[in-house]
Amino acid sequence: MTIARIIAGRSPDDIISCDATTPVSEAIQMLAGQRIGALPVLRDGLIAGIISERDVIYCLAASGRDCLDQTVGDIMTSPAVTVEPATRIDDALALMTRRRFRHFPVVKDGKLLAFISIGDLVKTKIDEVEHEAEALRNYIQTG
Repeated sequence: MTIARIIAGRSPDDIISCDATTPVSEAIQMLAGQRIGALPVLRDGLIAGIISERDVIYCLAASGRDCLDQTVGDIMTSPAVTVEPATRIDDALALMTRRRFRHFPVVKDGKLLAFISIGDLVKTKIDEVEHEAEALRNYIQTG
């Protein structure tokens, strides 16, 4: 199963993102207001990085309140590790585990198609396992 299955039906227009020139204080408001942990960061319409709660915490620890006056481009994680729609879900989960992050921009030909979280991947895996278990139960009952 691939990332394409997760993002089927999603529109790139629905992605909540910010620009690299966005003030950190504004990005924090976006994260809190939307109750999300990370945002893809764009520069000239292309993915430039990701700003996450961790990036904000590290900046606050290093700069204190001055962090709020910096731009997202100053503190974001860059370059962003991305996946393509053809990436297998198991491969994406392994990469998230190995690199210790929880969000992926999904890109194709450099264009941002979606932004997915580890929750999206885990939910899909659970649905897959439940479907397989149900198929096995049906097979055993009719066999």
